[in-house]
Amino acid sequence: MATSDQLLVVIDPVARHSDGESVRIAKDVLSAGAAAKVCLPDGPEEFARALDRRGSRRPVVVGDDRALLRAVTQLHRRRELGTTSLSFVPVGAVLTLARSLGVPTGAVAAARAVLDGAVRRLDLLVDDSDGVVLGDLRIPSVPAAPPGYDGAPVGEEAAQGRPWLRMRQSLVRTLAPRPPRPAFPPARPSRLRVEVDGLMLVDLDQPVAGVSVVPGDPGVAEVQVRPVSVGAEAAPLNAVGRRVTVSGADFRYRADSVVGGPVRTRTWVVREAAWGLTLPG
Repeated sequence: MATSDQLLVVIDPVARHSDGESVRIAKDVLSAGAAAKVCLPDGPEEFARALDRRGSRRPVVVGDDRALLRAVTQLHRRRELGTTSLSFVPVGAVLTLARSLGVPTGAVAAARAVLDGAVRRLDLLVDDSDGVVLGDLRIPSVPAAPPGYDGAPVGEEAAQGRPWLRMRQSLVRTLAPRPPRPAFPPARPSRLRVEVDGLMLVDLDQPVAGVSVVPGDPGVAEVQVRPVSVGAEAAPLNAVGRRVTVSGADFRYRADSVVGGPVRTRTWVVREAAWGLTLPG
């Protein structure tokens, strides 16, 4: 084996409930090849405690992308990523990150990679609130609602204070077939300032359809801004750097599978070779 043959196998509860057969297979393969202590946490707090009490055992996470992200986040906040490598057996419906990292998605192949693979040091994107990104970071356009739409069904405002009218509307909705939902207009562009290593890529006067930050060469990230233009389609703006700052009106962002925000400004910094993951040799 590449590292310690003492394993702590932490099985995420979502994996147990969604695909118990794959969990059983992974557990059997790992237990046959190493001294494995199996932990079955019921929630995020027990999951974190299991990692904190691992001792000298090498942690193996069995779960989906969110379970891996939870484990890396916990070790990062305890400042233990530099001394602890992770192994991962993907089980669940959300495995996009696992595939992008090169982890086998079959239970047997992934468990064997844990036993026979080697640790590879990977970059980590860390923001100024101590959040982490293992794969892609995306800032989409701002969702728009129809003019005058406040979230209430049509006619509901008129019924306020008139119980008889509300009762009639309720009866009509019950008896009549439900009409199709009105189509919402497309998302409106965002106005954001994007800076890469202190150099401005786009400013607030240029509306954008989206921003993406993905891993690039070791130590840097690739940044792409998709501007909105009138007439001909505008070419994307691209840059490469270690530090990315986005600011403007309140915006949300998707870091791996987690939605963050809204925030007015956020800075992400690439930390080279910040964490270790066992991958097939």
